Amino acid sequence: MEANPRSTGRLPAAFLTPGSSSFIDFLADHSPDRLPGGRKLPEGVVEAPHGTTIVAATFPGGVVLAGDRRATMGNMIAQRDIEKVFPADEYSAVGIAGTAGLAVEMVKLFQLELEHFEKVEGVTLSLEGKANRLSTMIRGNLGMAMQGLAVVPLFAGWDEGKEKGRIFSYDVTGGRSEEHGFAATGSGSIFARGAMKKLYRPDLTEQQATTLVVQALYDAADDDSATGGPDMARRIFPIVTVITDEGYRRLTEEESSALARSVTERRLEQPDGPRAALL
Repeated sequence: MEANPRSTGRLPAAFLTPGSSSFIDFLADHSPDRLPGGRKLPEGVVEAPHGTTIVAATFPGGVVLAGDRRATMGNMIAQRDIEKVFPADEYSAVGIAGTAGLAVEMVKLFQLELEHFEKVEGVTLSLEGKANRLSTMIRGNLGMAMQGLAVVPLFAGWDEGKEKGRIFSYDVTGGRSEEHGFAATGSGSIFARGAMKKLYRPDLTEQQATTLVVQALYDAADDDSATGGPDMARRIFPIVTVITDEGYRRLTEEESSALARSVTERRLEQPDGPRAALL
């Protein structure tokens, strides 16, 4: 579909042919090499920067999605301030773990997919439909994943039909699972999930939910070298987002800074974090 210098200015026939409202299906039919899964696979295992820990938690008014800022390549820190949480549309967001470059590209394609569907159909996809579209995209990257270039996101959003926040996790094959209460993915997920398991309650306020995810990221960084904790010297703090019936909102630098500092100051008194009741 490259431009023709002798063209009369008309769009190629591919753009005028009726078909699916999916932009990904359009690319798959007319320019599959532009999709991550349509490219030639590299030989052997490729060493590339990886994003690590993403966490999410629901509360009665919505859902919180957050991520640390570190990207690693082997035993090296590749980047200290990478962004891993992005808005998918007005009422949903996606956090990336896995191969950083491919993951960011997949997020951008996912954003375009949702926008294209809305423009063609005149309505937005349901949250369930968005989760299914992301599952299809991950499945299309399976060949890359088998070469060590996996992308395993966490998807969260406000379900307007059910009037609540929901969380969806994925595996490298595109398998989708709905998580209830809280979820984590990435190399530090086992530690973050353990922290949330002891601290989570279904009646959390928005402020408590944002504190919970920062506590979980702190615990993940404490035990997982690939997860970065709050960096006070460089003023690098976790990205924390909140999605409610009013839409997507990312905490400002001042808000995330204050939250991270309060958690860190409490850890000076209790290095292992808050205690959960035994019974």
